[in-house]
Amino acid sequence: MTELKAAPTSEYSWPFLDPALSFEVRARDIVSRLTTPEKIAQMLHEAPAVERLGIPPHNYWNECLHGVARAGVATVFPQAIGLAAMFNENLMFEVASAISDEARAKHHDFASKGDYGYYKGLTYWSPNINIFRDPRWGRGHETYGECPFLTARLGVAFCKGLQGDDEKYLKLVATPKHFAVHSGPEGLRHKFDAQVSEKDLWETYLPAFEACVVEAKAASVMGAYNRTNGEPCCASPTLLQRILRERWGFQGYVVSDCWAIRDFHTQHHVTKTPAESAALAVRVGCDLNCGCTYPALVDALAEGIISEAEIDRSVERLFLARLRLGMFEPKNRVKYADLPYSLVDCDRHRELALEAARQSIVLLKNQNSILPLSKDLRSIAVIGPNADAADVLKANYCGTPPFTVTPLEGIRQAVSKHTRVLYTEGCNHTGLKEDAIHADGSIIEAVSRAAQADVCVLVLGLSTKIEGEEGDTSNPDWAGDKPSLELLGLQPRLLEAVCALGKPVVLVVMSGSPLAINWAHEHVPGIVQVFYPGQSTGTALAEVLFGDCSPAGRLPVTYPRSLEQLPEFTDYSMQGRTYRYLTESPLYPFGYGLSYTTFEYSEIALDSTCIDTQTDLQISVDVKNIGLSAGDEVVQLYVSDLTASARVPTRELRGFQRIHLAPGASQCVTFKLTPKMLALVDESGTRVLEPGAFLLTLGGSQADERSIELTRRAPKQARFEVVGQERRF
Repeated sequence: MTELKAAPTSEYSWPFLDPALSFEVRARDIVSRLTTPEKIAQMLHEAPAVERLGIPPHNYWNECLHGVARAGVATVFPQAIGLAAMFNENLMFEVASAISDEARAKHHDFASKGDYGYYKGLTYWSPNINIFRDPRWGRGHETYGECPFLTARLGVAFCKGLQGDDEKYLKLVATPKHFAVHSGPEGLRHKFDAQVSEKDLWETYLPAFEACVVEAKAASVMGAYNRTNGEPCCASPTLLQRILRERWGFQGYVVSDCWAIRDFHTQHHVTKTPAESAALAVRVGCDLNCGCTYPALVDALAEGIISEAEIDRSVERLFLARLRLGMFEPKNRVKYADLPYSLVDCDRHRELALEAARQSIVLLKNQNSILPLSKDLRSIAVIGPNADAADVLKANYCGTPPFTVTPLEGIRQAVSKHTRVLYTEGCNHTGLKEDAIHADGSIIEAVSRAAQADVCVLVLGLSTKIEGEEGDTSNPDWAGDKPSLELLGLQPRLLEAVCALGKPVVLVVMSGSPLAINWAHEHVPGIVQVFYPGQSTGTALAEVLFGDCSPAGRLPVTYPRSLEQLPEFTDYSMQGRTYRYLTESPLYPFGYGLSYTTFEYSEIALDSTCIDTQTDLQISVDVKNIGLSAGDEVVQLYVSDLTASARVPTRELRGFQRIHLAPGASQCVTFKLTPKMLALVDESGTRVLEPGAFLLTLGGSQADERSIELTRRAPKQARFEVVGQERRF
């Protein structure tokens, strides 16, 4: 902890303390008072105090992917991929707002005690809006899935929730990452060159970043480790200058991924020395170094390969962010400065985490309506390595939850007092050890327990010890990526052995990414995907299993049948990837999810079936709950360009709304399509709206044959024409 010397006693001893001046003027004033070594020190993630000016230290390294992370007790919401499965922008905003409440409250409590350490600041390196283009990627569960549109909408909601709604001051700094074209393989991320076409760049990899920067006004952006088309992302003139600042008008600061600048000379070999690497990054526009390379700016100045003015520019951007956070203001001027510590783990946030967990659960199969289960069963067997594993619920980049409810605990709490709940782990996530005295249980014991039960619930899948970031898993051979889409270890044998008893079986898959559960799809009557739902996992799961709420989560990623359906992992082309360009039938499609009730759609109503390239199109449809129970429906709007002059996706999500309907109730759901939303991206990367025919699809899923077969409900479709001269964006 750092003790600051008292500042001079006059009201505004320096202009940078005067709230009447603009933030820009004040930032320049601060920089003008710093020595060159002091400036360079401020460009590292652990920025020290400048005691003679009364400037406190600030550690820029903070994480809040799905709750305030690594800073003690905090509400742990579902992992990002589960938040995406909610398909709910409003709830995403509420979650982010709750996270930023806790972050602010914790920061001020720490600072009041002189603690400015790691994970205790106000600049947060979230959200991760990379596209989950390949299910092998270990960090895919940190993202919002494979769809650029869904990722953009949820990223905007998350950034706005973090940064707050004050016209002058930021609640937190949001940092969408990793810019850009970053999605594995993890083992190659420090040296890989992601070769990507202009079309794929602008159609797939950039839209979410553009939305977060232009619409949500994200105050920071984090660069990626990899190169993109030969340029290291943290010093890419294309990404950082021509696109981010010149085209999108970004005014914030850029931070490197951690130790990514060092990779310039040790991995990418685009420079030879730390001084050259630091100078290159700063010149191109990377203002903050997470790592240890920027002290070499002293040598770079001496060698004449960086200028003092270029350093000043970066330091001004960094202090501008701190000023916008209200760090140099009287407390009464910043409405976020007095958020009480009692907000951390408050009742409202607990309920919000539970609601998010509920909404993230996806029902994949419900043959003969095996679900919901009765709470008055004589006995129920709960089996599997994820059935009572509290650590698995939290995923990575998490805080310390105030409590955890495992699936086993949730089921025990939900059933009647007369129901006997039988439990055994059955096997580990990985490995092939099986014997009767193994401490973690065995398949033999699992079969014995299942034989005593009326119903068996198997909780299988993965954990963040298997899938995750390089160095953070026990999966060193693949650096956190998945070598296979199959259930690992003895889990397939466990599943088949229990099913062989002929008992009713429900499979709960807990994972952060798709698994090719082909055997289960053919043989298990009930399948539920729960991702990593956070502190209230068991409560939410039990509510779904026993019918206290109807599931309505949707898959934010396609579930392939096997790796044979996918291109090479290192191929960044979108051909053959995701629902937009997949040519083969998947196991489960993007946007898919079942319900305990049934929804009926009326015909689509358009305000016009012929529009010009300057006009928005208004669309509406009536949705009615014709089932016997209340439930949510996720209404999805897809657009297909039928007469495009360039290669285009089969269909693209262009709208979604999650609604709740009681039995017999109906609601009119409306969407607006702007000309830009209808435009294609050609091979040069230009977005163009061409005249021609388009097909709209509205329903609870995609319109492909696989979705219709699985959901048993065909979405409604309508055609319209765009006329006039083509329009470029």
